[in-house]
Amino acid sequence: MGATVVPGETGASLPRRGPAPPVDRMGNAELARMIESEHPYRGKALFELCDRVALDDDAATKVAMLSRLTSLRQARLFDRVSLAWQAIIALLAAQTAHARQEAYAAFAALEPAEQRDMLDYLEVKTIEEARPRIT
Repeated sequence: MGATVVPGETGASLPRRGPAPPVDRMGNAELARMIESEHPYRGKALFELCDRVALDDDAATKVAMLSRLTSLRQARLFDRVSLAWQAIIALLAAQTAHARQEAYAAFAALEPAEQRDMLDYLEVKTIEEARPRIT
């Protein structure tokens, strides 16, 4: 059997990610491809796309579609909050008719237990009641 290398001990090193891509200069489709391909900076790409949903229906549509990815539903920002939840919350916070409809559809695609957890996190009984603010 080979030796186990423990981070912080001699010989151990973490893989380097490289410089962050300039997501603020990328188009919606390019950002979506980064997220779908599970790029190391997919979270950064998702946050950039989420920043656009209030002014860009195409971004809202893409964010809703991406929230259905298993990889985003499993990736945790903290505690129970996944990248998929972040996407849905951004859609709700945008306060546009299109973004809210996309949020409702994305929420409906979650498993029932995940829906209950998200409603509990948002402190509402139905997704339509949710009025999160992103600052």
